[in-house]
Amino acid sequence: MVNQAAAQESVTIVDKDEPLKEDIRLLGRLLGDVLRDQEGEDVFDVVETIRQTAVRFRREADPKAGEELTALLHRLTRDQTISVVRAFSYFSHLANIAEDQHHIRRRRAHLLAGSTPQQGSLGFALSRLKDAGVSSDTVQSFFKDALISPVLTAHPTEVQRKSILDAEHDIAHLLAERDLPLTPRERAANLELMRARVATLWQTRMLRYSKLTVADEIDNALSYYRITFLRELPGLYDDIEEEIAAGYGLKDGGAPATDASYVQMGSWIGGDRDGNPNVNAGTMQHALVRHATTILDFYLDEVHALGAELSVSTLMVKVTPELQALADASTDSSPHRSDEPYRRALIGMYARLAATARELGAAHVVLKEVGKADPYLDASAFGADLALLSDSLRANHGAQLIRPRLQRLQRAATIFGFHLASLDMRQTSDVHERVLDELFASAQVETGYAALDEEAKVKLLLAELAQPRLLYSAYTDYSDETNSELAILRAAREIRSRYGERAIRNYIISHTETVSDLLEVLLLQKETGLMIPATGQIDVMVIPLFETIPDLQRAPDIMREWMSLPFVNRLIDYQGRLQEVMLGYSDSNKDGGFLTSNWELYKAEVQLVRVFADAKVKLRLFHGRGGTVGRGGGPSYEAILAQPPGTVNGQIRLTEQGEIIASKFSNADIGRRNLELLVAATLEASLMPHAQEGSHADKLARFEAVMAELSERAYKAYRNLVYETPGFTDYFFAATPIAEIAELNLGSRPASRKSTRRIEDLRAIPWGFSWGQCRLLLPGWYGFGSAIGEWLDDGGQKEERLETLRAMYQEWPFFATLLSNMDMVLAKTDLPIASRYAGLVADVELRERIFKRISGEHANTLRCLEQVTGTGQRLARNPLLARSIQNRFAYLDPLNHLQVELIHRHRSAAGEPERVDPRVHRGIHLSINGVAAGLRNTG
Repeated sequence: MVNQAAAQESVTIVDKDEPLKEDIRLLGRLLGDVLRDQEGEDVFDVVETIRQTAVRFRREADPKAGEELTALLHRLTRDQTISVVRAFSYFSHLANIAEDQHHIRRRRAHLLAGSTPQQGSLGFALSRLKDAGVSSDTVQSFFKDALISPVLTAHPTEVQRKSILDAEHDIAHLLAERDLPLTPRERAANLELMRARVATLWQTRMLRYSKLTVADEIDNALSYYRITFLRELPGLYDDIEEEIAAGYGLKDGGAPATDASYVQMGSWIGGDRDGNPNVNAGTMQHALVRHATTILDFYLDEVHALGAELSVSTLMVKVTPELQALADASTDSSPHRSDEPYRRALIGMYARLAATARELGAAHVVLKEVGKADPYLDASAFGADLALLSDSLRANHGAQLIRPRLQRLQRAATIFGFHLASLDMRQTSDVHERVLDELFASAQVETGYAALDEEAKVKLLLAELAQPRLLYSAYTDYSDETNSELAILRAAREIRSRYGERAIRNYIISHTETVSDLLEVLLLQKETGLMIPATGQIDVMVIPLFETIPDLQRAPDIMREWMSLPFVNRLIDYQGRLQEVMLGYSDSNKDGGFLTSNWELYKAEVQLVRVFADAKVKLRLFHGRGGTVGRGGGPSYEAILAQPPGTVNGQIRLTEQGEIIASKFSNADIGRRNLELLVAATLEASLMPHAQEGSHADKLARFEAVMAELSERAYKAYRNLVYETPGFTDYFFAATPIAEIAELNLGSRPASRKSTRRIEDLRAIPWGFSWGQCRLLLPGWYGFGSAIGEWLDDGGQKEERLETLRAMYQEWPFFATLLSNMDMVLAKTDLPIASRYAGLVADVELRERIFKRISGEHANTLRCLEQVTGTGQRLARNPLLARSIQNRFAYLDPLNHLQVELIHRHRSAAGEPERVDPRVHRGIHLSINGVAAGLRNTG
């Protein structure tokens, strides 16, 4: 019976995945047709031969297949190479579209079948909370006070062009349409249109020939608002209200309809100048003009549509006096609408919005308004007019007319205002120190500020903050850096005045190492009118970013000292007894390795909770996560639930970076699901009761003690390889496409902070990106095998210690999530392919010595992971992802093989300009695009 049931389950799983396989086959066939038509039968045959040989190399570890593949790739002409790389790259993109559509299909199937809520859904979270005895009042209070903020950032791993995204969006829509009942003619038309879109993809340039500007990055990010955020975020609010009402049996609805904005969007694009000389006051102002234009275009469209819909006549129903007054004040005087006050009111509102758009920098309004009107003073005034419409409808038998459009527009006005998203400013602490060193010297207050010790700096900064006069003089010449930094802060003050206080409200300080790093930004705010010391008013919250392992270890003491300062305590009062702290995942991983980075982040969070509780200040953590596991990536839902108790409490911000933005938000349905996951996870992490006493606390203490030992061992193993092994830097630069990635026009930010080959100076983003391209993904697992193996063998209690590790995996969310993320990385890691990249290292002794160490640690890691989890199968707990990764290898592997071949050709011509072939260079960059798309979380 057991075997029969297992067989039945297997059949069911196969049946569920069959539509996905059909979609992949369809898209593959269409791509093949386009390839034959555009490039000829010979190129198509070459593509198939390479794919089949690569599969043999993988599945059979056949040395002969490897030799055949090498010979085949050597024989490719330059034009053939480009065509083959493009073919496999586009297949990766098309497979992603098919997978996204299958996720939507399966979710709809669950909803149609009335299945129990899935993990990660609001229904599931509310069910858990209700079962745990959490009241509806507690849940509703959560939504009134919460802030959940995804922050979009531009980093040099986003390899997608907007033109490609637009074509793929059309293909996704057509693929979804095929799930509907279509007539034969409709189905044929759908197929032809899809074939045309695939042909458009093939004929569209995949790469940028010029480097992205900050303005380009701003516009790229705004495309996701139009696709997803503007409509799906207000819609999610509706869903939440309904879920609470249904889950708790409330008659009057759940969360407040329009007076809470618990999910708000954030952005770094245009304000993040850490290591990016292209960001300045002008880019910040441009960002807000583009933000305002985007949201006001949306409001104008929606108000115009409402005017068409609300044809309500006073001959049929009454209206409130307030609504009548709004209609009477309208710019519309047409006698044809004299009995249609809603339309007249909306025409007047449209005119005011059009005036507002021009006032805030919009270049043009597509649909001209009727008459002239004054602009809205702020978004709340616009919201007040919308409320007059809603109140009048509700009071006069029109409640059912509110929900379709007006209610979501009201929510949008509350969520997005006229600023769309809060723009963070970010700069490194070193720059602030240099600016103040110059300001102090020019004002003859202190001629050697930068050389002072920490105690003297703090004393001087506090004394200067208490002074009513300024250091800055309009009659003194300052360096370009000082002028630029002060101009940025002045621009922030102007932006807040023009677009609203939420337009800019956070200042992130990279490399925060001391309390003086924080006080310096306070003083710069005082100098530019963003802070008034006499009243304790501060406009922009100063937020430390703790990145490296030493920074994370110092974080609790720094925050304790910071919040103990009477001057700072007054500012925190003004902030509502709330202080944000940002934690950096990328640099801590590059600094100390995967295991140690995660552990130090965990420890810092636990200690910060205690420090903030002692200071009676609410903690908001801002998680600087990237796409890769090595940069804090992995499923957001599990990551939030794995946070230590007390670290969420309804307050969380987290970065969304690189291809992850496209992966999560380029499809409206997928985007809505990802936003729901964030809310559900934050709700559960904040409100689910935690066992804090007795045996549970003792067990957690034991687990944490073990983790501390493992971290110490993993740190030594990782540091020994990356920073202490002679020749490792040379190996890294030769065995990965790091040099080629640095040349790719991916983003406006340089790949390295300094012009050196030191790993310390390399940005964490291209560091992780490079290891992903060569299929080692080393930052996501290296050191684990050494740590576990050594700890198990130490002390002669191997079985007992192994049982402890298994208990940690089963009972501790932090450790379980850590291993789950590593498991996913290992599923994408491929040593045979990595060995081909190692072959790019000319020094044979260096190549063999380092690759042997890496492959040995990889084998050790796999063995130890199997011992702890009890399975040698990758992603045993996530079969859907396991199948997805396996399905990708057939078209991902050839791209890696081609990349190695192209890099070899390109580097062999180095130093001989006449031999450098731009098409080979282009082929490398195309392969980087394809591998990134195939791995999906490389950013």
